[in-house]
Amino acid sequence: MAVVPASLSGQDVGSFAYLTIKDRIPQILTKVIDTLHRHKSEFFEKHGEEGVEAEKKAISLLSKLRNELQTDKPIIPLVEKFVDTDIWNQYLEYQQSLLNESDGKSRWFYSPWLFVECYMYRRIHEAIIQSPPIDYFDVFKESKEQNFYESQESVIALCTHLQQLIKTIEDLNENQLKDEFFKLLQISLWGNKCDLSLSGGESSSEKTDVLNSLEDLKPFILLNDMEHLWSLLSNCKKTREKASVTMLFCF
Repeated sequence: MAVVPASLSGQDVGSFAYLTIKDRIPQILTKVIDTLHRHKSEFFEKHGEEGVEAEKKAISLLSKLRNELQTDKPIIPLVEKFVDTDIWNQYLEYQQSLLNESDGKSRWFYSPWLFVECYMYRRIHEAIIQSPPIDYFDVFKESKEQNFYESQESVIALCTHLQQLIKTIEDLNENQLKDEFFKLLQISLWGNKCDLSLSGGESSSEKTDVLNSLEDLKPFILLNDMEHLWSLLSNCKKTREKASVTMLFCF
């Protein structure tokens, strides 16, 4: 049996994981702190001095989180009791059990990158819910809405294409169906370009018709198993059709 490779982590200098923890995550945290600061007047108008104090508390917690990350402090358990707190803390214990570190503590640059990034978002959530009465506030709402509105042209073009495909799909031959399937797979792949976490919170809206960009983007696909996937799906379809015919004759 093949050995499962080690998880990507920030200890691999120059890797995506390293740059994520060194640069991208701190950038996201800085933008979250800035967002809270820019809404200080709104919090005061809604909640008075209590809202201002809550904003200060949330910023303090997030600043502490950023410092823990940048100085590679141990990853600490969640403290605010929430529906998923125990699950997170149990998984943190599991990660610690896998380590060979002398102190047995998970650290930002030595823990699996995916776990670290998800944990960071969970700590952001914890900082907000620990800061009533602004515990309802969505620190990413503005950037999500901005990117959605800026991407409307591309969204409309894609929806129009899908509506037309639904109307004509029954008339497509196998090669045409395969081409459309490949288009949708590539659209799903390149949709990740709009992921705000990958851009560190910077605008990553899609302002062009992605359908017209697929050919230009193909050289950037590092590993392409679309043909193999299509073959597997086609064989499954044929197997099911044969089984259906066999059952029909049985009746």
